[in-house]
Amino acid sequence: MTSVDVLTDVIINRPAPAVSAYAADPANAPAWYVNIKSAQWKTPPPLRTGAQIAFAAHFLGRRLEYTYQVAEFVPGERLVMRTAQGPFPMETTYTWAPAGGGATRMTLRNRGEPAGFAKILAPLVAGAMRRANSKDLARLKSILEAS
Repeated sequence: MTSVDVLTDVIINRPAPAVSAYAADPANAPAWYVNIKSAQWKTPPPLRTGAQIAFAAHFLGRRLEYTYQVAEFVPGERLVMRTAQGPFPMETTYTWAPAGGGATRMTLRNRGEPAGFAKILAPLVAGAMRRANSKDLARLKSILEAS
């Protein structure tokens, strides 16, 4: 059973290919994710199945470093990444779908199973993640609609 499963979404007034191209580019992550401080390729670009990206973030007052491996990437439709290591195995999924009038509905889903002491904190982590994801998607919307 997954202890944390957080789903958030937003309507962005830009077409899906533009939203997908920006959101899926690791170089843009620090601009729209509140907690991500850096993203660094561990494998050569471009984004594709098997690619690995190392992220440094601050979450709940702690510095986290983790590496995501791309499990699936369909440009303009879906991106699935999983942590290759770390204290909190996580799967992050982005989906992009037309929302009418040239807009896009982007969903951001984080699912994970904390281990050890982190398991006790799962409800706190889920709430904090939901708040952060809502801020992240609002920031992404603001960036993309301003460009």
